[in-house]
Amino acid sequence: MNKLISISETSKILNLVDPVSKKPLNHILRYWEKEFKQIRARKINNRRYYSIKQLEILKKIKFLLKSKGMTISGARNLLDKNTNKLDDYNFDSLKAEYYKDKIKSKSRLLLNKLNNIKNYGKKNSS
Repeated sequence: MNKLISISETSKILNLVDPVSKKPLNHILRYWEKEFKQIRARKINNRRYYSIKQLEILKKIKFLLKSKGMTISGARNLLDKNTNKLDDYNFDSLKAEYYKDKIKSKSRLLLNKLNNIKNYGKKNSS
């Protein structure tokens, strides 16, 4: 069985969260769903759920739009052409950059967790 992730959890995973209220920005995902044919949420009891495969596509879309500054039509064209298969061997390709970005964010997360563990182990000086 494929694991399904709610739209709110997907927003949190993608860090599409309002900085002030900390609420997930689900409207962005609903908009992207209209713009990109690769994304189709599964609706159960009128709630949206995404598969792991769709989450990866959403991560690519966010990377192209937010990190690379591409337009929606540019990102759509890239996904439609499936450029990722064409540039597997090019080290400076978009796919390579996407994975470098992904590794950096995971490394930062691990480093933060390690620092929290180190700080938790220290005794309070109060």
